Amino acid sequence: MNADRSTAPSTGAHLDADSLDAESLTALALGLLRGPGSNARTILGLAGPPGAGKSTLARHLVTEVERHAGPGSAAYLPLDGFHLSAAQLDRLGLGHRKGAPATFDAHGYIALLRRVATERFQDIYVPDFDRDLDEPVAARHVVHPHTRLVITEGNYLAAADHPWPEARHLLRELWYIDTDDTVREARLLDRHRAGGRDEATARHWVTGNDHPNGEYVKAGRAVCTRIVRVDRLPSPPNGRSVS
Repeated sequence: MNADRSTAPSTGAHLDADSLDAESLTALALGLLRGPGSNARTILGLAGPPGAGKSTLARHLVTEVERHAGPGSAAYLPLDGFHLSAAQLDRLGLGHRKGAPATFDAHGYIALLRRVATERFQDIYVPDFDRDLDEPVAARHVVHPHTRLVITEGNYLAAADHPWPEARHLLRELWYIDTDDTVREARLLDRHRAGGRDEATARHWVTGNDHPNGEYVKAGRAVCTRIVRVDRLPSPPNGRSVS
């Protein structure tokens, strides 16, 4: 385990948001590969409410770290890969709450984080979420033995309810991605329309599901190492909406 608890503020601490561009955040990520403990694998977490830009920023940071430190030096591990399938959501009666904490395999996610933190002699395969299929998919990403920085992102990395704090303890740092609610709502509406929902259904999903999930996420700001507002968020791959 490589968590640096000394850098994490205690619950209730106040942190001002740093307004940084993607280049500055890349420099901070690269800084995790230097200094004490830099020979060990480091896990950086990005938390924030739906539509904040976590996945777009995470993929950008992985690409930039690999450009500076070499292929395979960084890897991506999204919490969204641990969405429960539609079949399981139907079984549990949670299809209408997709994206809420109970609709993730949180224990499976934490188990994979533990493997990433401790196993260094074989490839570790990482699931993702396919927005076209609207389902999780296995083994889309890989953490290689020589990978030094793993960037994981998801809504609930800073959540206080069991078992999410177990994930926090495995992270070297946890950044909260702070984005105006109006910007997030516009992104979420674009995402849902792109996924096939009509305007009324998309708006209902944002207000009835994304909004309460986002308010729950905001309560975790105080346990994050750093709060950032990202200037000039890089364009998402394939023109997809940010998350």
